[in-house]
Amino acid sequence: MDADVFEQVLGAVREFVRKEVVPREAEIDARDEIPAELREKAAELGLFGWALPEEYGGLGLGMAEDVRLAIELGWTTPAFRSLFGTNNGIAGQAIVHHGTPDQRTRWLPRLAAGRSIASFALTEAEAGSDPGGLTSRAVRDGDRYRLSGTKRFITNAPLAEVFVTFARTGPESTGSHGISAFLVPAGAPGVTVGPHDAKMGQAGAWTAEVVFDDVELAADALVGVEGKGFGIAMASLARGRLHIAALCVGLAERALAEAVEYARTARQGGRVIGEYQLVQALLAESHAELAAGRAMVHEAAAKYDSGEDRKLGPSSAKLFCTEMLGRVADRAVQVHGGTGYVRGVTVERIYRDARLFRIYEGTSEIQKLVIARQLLKG
Repeated sequence: MDADVFEQVLGAVREFVRKEVVPREAEIDARDEIPAELREKAAELGLFGWALPEEYGGLGLGMAEDVRLAIELGWTTPAFRSLFGTNNGIAGQAIVHHGTPDQRTRWLPRLAAGRSIASFALTEAEAGSDPGGLTSRAVRDGDRYRLSGTKRFITNAPLAEVFVTFARTGPESTGSHGISAFLVPAGAPGVTVGPHDAKMGQAGAWTAEVVFDDVELAADALVGVEGKGFGIAMASLARGRLHIAALCVGLAERALAEAVEYARTARQGGRVIGEYQLVQALLAESHAELAAGRAMVHEAAAKYDSGEDRKLGPSSAKLFCTEMLGRVADRAVQVHGGTGYVRGVTVERIYRDARLFRIYEGTSEIQKLVIARQLLKG
């Protein structure tokens, strides 16, 4: 996108987030739902398709632009970004890079416009950090497949119109081999979506169990090459990890801003608490870590766009920035003291919301393994 146009888009998103979404954060947290009017406005701004190609109605942003947008979206509740995150990220990118022309023509314009939501159905009860352990199966039956299995913690499942679903097609396959990807319409006979989960944080971001009970799929539901689905999943997750890192930078910026403002105004012992050196230390440590995370994200995005590095950088950024956010949020609560532990206070919600980032799209432990293996490869 032209740099001037992108700055206009970024400015519009920043204004919308801070003037219209932020004031409704408490409502979203209490109702566990994103208001319909916010979804409509997000669609008007192009947020359902910022990372999808322009030819299908998206904005076609590169990774360097993506992370800047993510930092702005991180200023408010992560549930807002989650509403359209799967369209742009793990689900949408699988269709963009591996879908057939017909699949892209059918789904991408709908996803970019916000008329449809796509979910990424990979995780299972016994196949979370190790997707190679998944047991869902798609058995060939003539020119069709029959899909059975249960997926867990699927983001946007109750809202989805299509699931990018991963299942074993190799009869004796194990580990990462013999896994294939399919596009499964949410309304297909045999597809059941459970109620959305009640979670510690990120209220309004819905996840649920999805059951596929002998779902009949035409051969054209296959995404990419049969048996190569694991690679599709990992490529989508790599981009998503860098986006999540940037989102954590934005949320850390908000947490630090809340802590600084409180330190400027709250008083103890007749003094503004920001005058106490140990409070200053909490703010300084958070600022330094935040600056490091921000720089890491921008560098990793530049290397992602150039093709120089699409694995080590995203995993390193996700590891550092998700852990950094946890520390910044913790310090923000500490600065607030007892007030920071009370529901309805922004830093209390951020503290709960932050915890999930170290788990989904690859836990911190998995990122360490990815990083180490890449280093050992030389």
